[in-house]
Amino acid sequence: MKKMLLFSLIALLGISCGDPALEPFDPGAGGGGGGTVPTPVMPATDHWAALADSCTNVLVTNFLDKSTGTFWSTPNDIEHSSAYIYWQQAHALDVLLYAAERVREKDAARAALYLGYADRWYRNYANNYNRTHRGEGTYGGFFNDWTDDMAWVCLALIRITEVSGDAKYQETAREVFDRYIWTRKLTTAKGTGLPWTNHPEDQTNMNACTNAPSCLVAAKLYEAYKEASYLETAKLLCAFVIANMPDGERVEEPPLTYTQGTFGEACRRLYHITGEDAYMTKAGTVLKYAFTSNRCNDSATGCLRHEGTDMDQSLFKAILIPYAVNYVLDEKADNRTAQTIREKLLVNAKQLDRHLDRKQYPRMYCDYFWGSTFGSGTASMGAQVSGASLMEGVARLGE
Repeated sequence: MKKMLLFSLIALLGISCGDPALEPFDPGAGGGGGGTVPTPVMPATDHWAALADSCTNVLVTNFLDKSTGTFWSTPNDIEHSSAYIYWQQAHALDVLLYAAERVREKDAARAALYLGYADRWYRNYANNYNRTHRGEGTYGGFFNDWTDDMAWVCLALIRITEVSGDAKYQETAREVFDRYIWTRKLTTAKGTGLPWTNHPEDQTNMNACTNAPSCLVAAKLYEAYKEASYLETAKLLCAFVIANMPDGERVEEPPLTYTQGTFGEACRRLYHITGEDAYMTKAGTVLKYAFTSNRCNDSATGCLRHEGTDMDQSLFKAILIPYAVNYVLDEKADNRTAQTIREKLLVNAKQLDRHLDRKQYPRMYCDYFWGSTFGSGTASMGAQVSGASLMEGVARLGE
């Protein structure tokens, strides 16, 4: 790994917390999409590429069990708290996959190393603690009571195929979705959607954090296999999320960055599949809200707020960032919305850059909040994944 480059900091600009105008959702409106979703380009300047290298290397050095390809919740699992880290694995692995894409032309060996870890991650079922369905085949190893956990892992499996070209991971995601996720669908007064778990008490808990990633999985499966049923499923789940949003901008209450980001990406992909402008409008609206609303941002620094210290909460920003970058790099995105999100991403990146303690490298940990420096205590895999995701994402912007 190349060492971190030191650059002088640019003074941060303040940002406003204006409310985006509400746009009606009309999935029947035609537009300029259609076809396969474009793959964003991966340019990177030296400064952000070096920061991405360093933050990702901190993740790999301190939180990756290289023998299994899975991730610990604390450095070298010093707190022995990693047994139930499952859905979180998807987002930690995402960082390595984006890094592999970014470096593969200049450093093919490192890209191959990261993909090797991804294959070990796959063979160890992403650290899934639920072993009840392993006798049903490879896909059975990824079964879980929590529907959203399986959806997140399916997204990671599809990403491994997108980066590696090996279809086996995507095929497993397809089996998991067909056998274990979509079979749980329910139709209620709220519409047709998916419950949070398969537990009887959760049958009416059909939340956005389950239906948004499942919508994205269905859209990606349609892109891969061109089977109409997946597109219909994606549309159905998209309509369910929209029908149950508290307003036109917030995917759920309280608004959380990861759900805003996931649903934005699902809508962006549906736009490119269908050509219907309303999907891209909705994508821009919910993504912009995550970066401009005072519900999601810290007014003093202008960067995304501290969402909590537990392993789930600390990962939320890691999910938003790559999907926000995809929107910014999409030529079909609204120019003003994309520019706003780009500026906010840079505000966040400059804050994190300013608060990284280079003297501690390779234990240069990211804090839960990018407006502060990690101090004493035990570092968090979730916080490191979020910070590394931000740097990998900004490296893709070519700033």
